[in-house]
Amino acid sequence: MQPFKIITAVLTLSSSLVFSQNYKISSTVKSGKEFPKIDADRNAQFKVYFPDAKSVILEGGDGMQNVKSTTTKDKEGFWNISTSPLEIGFHYYWFNVDGKRTNDPNTELYFGYGQPTSGIEVPTNEDFFFEKNVKHGKIVDDNLDSEITNGKRNFKVYLPPNYGTKNFPVLYLYHGTGEDVTGWEKQGYIRNILDNLFAERKAKEMIVVMDYGVALTPEQEKLPDNYPRTVLSAKNLDKIVVQELIPYIDKKYKTNQKQAIAGLSRGSYQAMLIGANHPDLFSAIGSFSPVIYEGTESQPFKELPIENLLKSKSKPFFFMGIGEKEDQRFINYNNLLSDYLHQNKYPFEQYQSTGTYHEWLTWRRCLYEFSQKIFR
Repeated sequence: MQPFKIITAVLTLSSSLVFSQNYKISSTVKSGKEFPKIDADRNAQFKVYFPDAKSVILEGGDGMQNVKSTTTKDKEGFWNISTSPLEIGFHYYWFNVDGKRTNDPNTELYFGYGQPTSGIEVPTNEDFFFEKNVKHGKIVDDNLDSEITNGKRNFKVYLPPNYGTKNFPVLYLYHGTGEDVTGWEKQGYIRNILDNLFAERKAKEMIVVMDYGVALTPEQEKLPDNYPRTVLSAKNLDKIVVQELIPYIDKKYKTNQKQAIAGLSRGSYQAMLIGANHPDLFSAIGSFSPVIYEGTESQPFKELPIENLLKSKSKPFFFMGIGEKEDQRFINYNNLLSDYLHQNKYPFEQYQSTGTYHEWLTWRRCLYEFSQKIFR
């Protein structure tokens, strides 16, 4: 995830805004709450109670970087905020209340930017991630004790609707920076996406392991939180996946010992590093919003052994997906990878998510596309 951008706000103290009757409540709102809400033009309205505050400013993540807002405070202490049109997708947001970051008490919280954070869903006409009247899989919590990091590692496991009837392949799936193993379940709606795909026979049923994307020893945790530490963590993760996680999953769950690996943003780097290091172990590699760490102009893949794919006999299926409106650095990473693979005549597939930023609608769409093409 990128650093947040402050949303331009005009603060005035006056009577409450007159809210339109054409607004629909965001799907992220807690039961019984009425805000935030969004109209057909994607304008949003928020209403929060901070009676003693002198200033309340709406702030948010990547998909809200161009949003402007108007704020008023009514005599009862409610702050009413009305925005310009939001971008489609899922967006983290919060309020700056007299200089202090504060979540919206009206919404569910999602782990993002390193802490529980409010979220708003700006809808499209898509329903591929909605819960439908189909057979449902389930998500279970699991963990293992890692000798590599000297600690317990928590992860989630999605089991498909027909789990127990036969053995299934496994997709190992990673989240992004500042998020955790709840991301693909809550923000990503992975259960709905896969349940629907399986019901429509568009994808092969699979187990999905949603692993934690940080792998450091207690001593390594003390290192500066920078790109070298991120690469070190990914290399540890490589060892954990191959030496500990896959054997654990194969022993405990009904697998057919076929694997694929994918991830978003930082998780894309982890998936590519692990997949490229073991091209005969993974039949597919998914890179959603690609990131490449510690590359140089002369060695762009210095810490990413992508050349292993060229030499492998198995030639894993390689998938890249990116949002149309993502920041240029992600576009550059995507182009760097695609140019390299194209020049070396390595088969790959590209996907562009129309109208989306570096956020969860992009990654839901990537998972939807990727899942249909693996384990065939």
